[in-house]
Amino acid sequence: MADIRKIISKLAAQEGQLLDTQFLAPCVRGGRVRTRIGGMTYLFQPQPQNFEGWAIFEPVNENVAAVIEEPIWPQVAEYLQLLMPIRLHLACVLQGQTWLAYPVNESDAKQRTGAAKPVPVHLVTKGSQFEQSVARWDGDCFWFEEIDRRANPLHSEKLRIALKELILPQDVRFKGMTPEMRTVYELVSRNIKYFDPNVQAEQRLQRALKMGGGELRDFCDRQNYWLVEWTSESGEHHTSAIAKNDLTVMSAGICLSGLDKDFDLQSLVGVVEDR
Repeated sequence: MADIRKIISKLAAQEGQLLDTQFLAPCVRGGRVRTRIGGMTYLFQPQPQNFEGWAIFEPVNENVAAVIEEPIWPQVAEYLQLLMPIRLHLACVLQGQTWLAYPVNESDAKQRTGAAKPVPVHLVTKGSQFEQSVARWDGDCFWFEEIDRRANPLHSEKLRIALKELILPQDVRFKGMTPEMRTVYELVSRNIKYFDPNVQAEQRLQRALKMGGGELRDFCDRQNYWLVEWTSESGEHHTSAIAKNDLTVMSAGICLSGLDKDFDLQSLVGVVEDR
């Protein structure tokens, strides 16, 4: 019984100490903050509730902690130094100051954190797409520390240029590119509809037909070629088999005396109109 009283007395003392303690912690929007006192971990809802960033908190009660002031950077840096460093490529914003990121070195990430996978990194206050950064892992979350000054900025710039030009992931190549860079590029391109192979194919076919004066109605993927339904300028409907690699005509759908492969999709429209 004496032991139980001691435990209760100790917990009561810790609770009293907790309410008199200010602590530094990171907070994501809609999340909670935590601190550890006397071997016990305490979780609090921040006040204000929509707070996002680093702050010095003070418990209002056992469930809520209020933002007291913004910490100076050396305080934040000292906090981060206690956590595991990991280098990450920034991919895209998920919400607020949280980005999706991918390890710069998969092998190192597995050794340090147990896995190499896309992760959310919180409180990213600077940086741009594909930029290499240093984050800190607390065993659960990744917290942004700084842009990695050891990284070559030309690599992220080349990836941004490739993305702007809608180059497919498998076709992106430059000196110094790593498998991890290709992976983060794939992560970004998945969320852009124009990287969808069907969308790209449709745009390519539509562009070729319009240059010849035709209009795309529909198309079907047939492994090595597209079966394209299109309309000539005069309104005639046609179905042609078109090679994927260079848009040469495999079967025009009209009699061309065996000369189908002498034409591509664009020139085929003109041949049809001149009949």
